[in-house]
Amino acid sequence: MDLTQILINLVGGALGGAGAGKAVPQFDMGTIINAIAGAVGGGVLGQLISALAPSVLAAAQQGNLSVGGIVSNIIAGGAGGAILQLIIGLIKNSMAK
Repeated sequence: MDLTQILINLVGGALGGAGAGKAVPQFDMGTIINAIAGAVGGGVLGQLISALAPSVLAAAQQGNLSVGGIVSNIIAGGAGGAILQLIIGLIKNSMAK
């Protein structure tokens, strides 16, 4: 896996996690924790997308990563980050009760 692709997934995930925390305040754990959870989620979902869409991975390895490939990595990372941040927020809230 290309380091650039991983970084794009992590940044997208961090942004997605931070955004999800602000969009759903009852699951907000603070900006830093939201971003960390989002980065982890973005990295995981980015790995899954690469495994399921080998053409994106092949393009990245050849140095031909297009704007569309970068955007798809940002979206996948952001979605993964938002999903994991919300799941962690839900678990945290349920344990606090």
